[in-house]
Formats: sequence, C-alpha cells, structure tokens
Amino acid sequence: MTDESNKAIFLDRDGVLNHLVYNPNTKEHEAPHKPEDFKLFDGVIESLKELQDLNFKLFVVTNQPDYAKGKTTLENLKLVHERMHSIFVENKINFTKYYCCYHHPNGIIPEYTMVCKCRKPGNYFLIQSKLKYGLTMAKSWMIGDRDSDIYCGQSMGTKTILVVQEHSKDKAAQSNPDYKADNLAHAVEIIKKERLYAAS
Repeated sequence: MTDESNKAIFLDRDGVLNHLVYNPNTKEHEAPHKPEDFKLFDGVIESLKELQDLNFKLFVVTNQPDYAKGKTTLENLKLVHERMHSIFVENKINFTKYYCCYHHPNGIIPEYTMVCKCRKPGNYFLIQSKLKYGLTMAKSWMIGDRDSDIYCGQSMGTKTILVVQEHSKDKAAQSNPDYKADNLAHAVEIIKKERLYAAS
C-alpha cells in the first residue's frame, strides 16, 4: 500500500489564490496591503478542498517584500495573512504550513534588506518542509504565477504549473513549467489527470 501522506502542493499566494491590487503610487498590481483588500479568486476554496481530498498536504510559499521596500507596515502584512488564514479555517481548509519571506535585496528597512535563502526562487522553505514532513518532491507540485515560483519548484524536483496571470506575465516569460493553467481550478484538473495517467 503506497503512502499517500507524503505529497504536497506548494502554492504561491498573490495572483494564484487572491487578486492583485492596483497600487496608484507604483502604477502596478501588487500584493494587498490591507485585510479588506484581500479577495480570493472564484473557485479557490473548492479547488483547495479537492486537493485536500486527494490527500495532498497544502503549503503557501510567498515572497512578501513590501515592508522591506517601505511600501507598508509589517503589521499590515500580518493582518492580510490573518485574514487569509481565517477564511481558510472558516471553510475547513487545513494548510500544513504558511511560509513567508519578508526580505528583499534592494529594500530600505535595514534588518529586512538582504540576499536570503528563503526568497523564491530560493528553495529554503521547500527544503524545510521536505525534512519536517517527510515529503516526496517527485509526487509534489509547485503552483505559481511567476518564473521564480517555477524555478523554486524545479530546483527541488516538483512538478510545476504556471498560472497565467495578466498582471504577472512580464515576470513569467522565461521559465519552462510542466504545465500552464488559467487559474487554480484548471491547475487542479491538470493534477487530477496526471494522477489518473500515472495510475493507469
């Protein structure tokens, strides 16, 4: 009997789980800075429930450098995270772990300005999850909307899905993911088909 508890889905957050928010100061769509701006995409809860039912452990792996860059407070970023977590709890979605990198190499807050191991495409968080939870990376997936997500997953031997996101496409043109998807629901369909193919 195969062990079904050692596989994971690693999910980027902004642009995969939730909408990006237009920032008039930078004229770019970015991560939400206020909990009231955090809005999941349609179908995300249902998609996460499907992955949960398939016995995947769920992880969020997200770069959140906007405090390091002086765009918002660390407290605001944590309030946004708490808003996300509360939505998942309300809907009985159980994430094994949330991994968040607050660093940036070109920040303005000294203690958060550095080249770190945890900022994607760095794979520090995936290494930690593999060691702590006994994960088999070949059975696991990384889902993100940027090249950095794909490179992170590939460096650890996961399968990769790039969610094609209008506001991230300039940061998603170089990598070669295993699959591309329109959204998380589409990504789940890809994973289900791959499982059927592997089992046949």
